[in-house]
Amino acid sequence: MAEPPTSRTNSRSETDRPEPAAIGPSGSPVTRAAVLKAALEIIDRDGIDRLSMRRLADAVGRDPMVIYRHVPNKAAVLDGVAEIVFEQLTVDATDTDWVAQLRVVARDFRRLALAHPRTVPLLVTRPLATPLGQRPQAIVRPLEDVLALLTRAGFAGADALHIYRALFGFLYGHVLNELQEIVERPEETDEVLRLGLHRLPIGEFPLLRGLAPVLAAYDGAAELERGLDILLAGLAATLPGPG
Repeated sequence: MAEPPTSRTNSRSETDRPEPAAIGPSGSPVTRAAVLKAALEIIDRDGIDRLSMRRLADAVGRDPMVIYRHVPNKAAVLDGVAEIVFEQLTVDATDTDWVAQLRVVARDFRRLALAHPRTVPLLVTRPLATPLGQRPQAIVRPLEDVLALLTRAGFAGADALHIYRALFGFLYGHVLNELQEIVERPEETDEVLRLGLHRLPIGEFPLLRGLAPVLAAYDGAAELERGLDILLAGLAATLPGPG
């Protein structure tokens, strides 16, 4: 008579089995991308200082230890947030009009900065905290693509790098400057009061106070285009490259 079937013990121990993916509040697996998306939402809403690993864990509906499986610390979270924003910046390296393409890149960068204004300090500073070769590919990719665009246009590699640095140095300064144009009293019609310039001693800051109408009429898009006109025209005129 045949023996009754016996249960077979799996040769792998319980601790060897792959752990199932953590599940978030929506029933979807908790991945690194999901963690960084939640971090970006917290920063967009409350600012960088309000981001913590505990709040991040609450946002994805899991224990903090689940978060640490994907990002080892808050610094890694901040790097990741900068990464996913930079992923949205694309460069068409095949564009035959390098000036027009750099304008497109500049406008896209400003658009991202205005869409996520509280991430701008991360976009400007986080990449600088890591050696170039150790930065996420999404952060290095715009550099590679701009170099490809410019070398195809006829610039030497060193000159292409100079153009990239000049362009992004200008962009970083521009978005930081645009975002700090804070109006103190929007309902005021007097520009000095509207901008809070009445707090500055008139005897020490006469020129600044005199420019109140210009400051109050600040147009970030127009300032960007004017700056690009000056920058790109100067680069094209002073660097050997396309005829």
